[in-house]
Amino acid sequence: MAWNAKDAVTALRMALLTRLCSPSFGCCVTAAERAPSTGHRTYCRFLKQVNTNPQRIACVGLPGSGKSTVGRQLARRIGCRFIDSDHVIEHRIGSSIREFFEREGEPAFRDLEETVIDELTQGESCVLSTGGGAVLRPLNRQHLHARTTTVYLHSAPEEVFRRLRHDQNRPLLQVADPLVRLKELYEVRDPLYRETAHLVIETGRPSVASLVTAIMVELKLEAWEPPRP
Repeated sequence: MAWNAKDAVTALRMALLTRLCSPSFGCCVTAAERAPSTGHRTYCRFLKQVNTNPQRIACVGLPGSGKSTVGRQLARRIGCRFIDSDHVIEHRIGSSIREFFEREGEPAFRDLEETVIDELTQGESCVLSTGGGAVLRPLNRQHLHARTTTVYLHSAPEEVFRRLRHDQNRPLLQVADPLVRLKELYEVRDPLYRETAHLVIETGRPSVASLVTAIMVELKLEAWEPPRP
């Protein structure tokens, strides 16, 4: 079937209006409405075509670098689903990552994280926020780089420390001197983030909105405009 511009725009709007966030993917829940019956077959045909060539954008960086905040707003701006890999993991294990760390240890967590990253990087179009240590596994780095457009949100350890100094939910930062720990993490992980990423963005910008705009400009992404009533 030949597609004209009007069909494509109509179908895309309906696809975006019908995106529903499933808890199994750990995404942010929106108030989107289900597609009306009119034009539903057009929407289905278009969605099938879109899913054969999904666009995935992944955010990597230190804990507290803004991956979830920036990723969620980027997804909203381009009309795409947002998925947080840590939320997916917590949904599967039925507890917080901190509790899992304490109970099972880091190697068990990294095994599970590797499985989840593998699945999500083969899934639908989305903006994916990854855990700060996801790049420690070579297979994760390979999958992120090959299957997504990966953005490294670069933050200095001191900047991250200012954001996280009162956060009690980061397992690797529950130490006597979190800043020293962040510097150690940065030394090990910064080269791995850069190896994985297609784009490096400095997070020291005035606002999350300006960060998202910078990413959209660099990746040549267009903002999604909701259909007019």
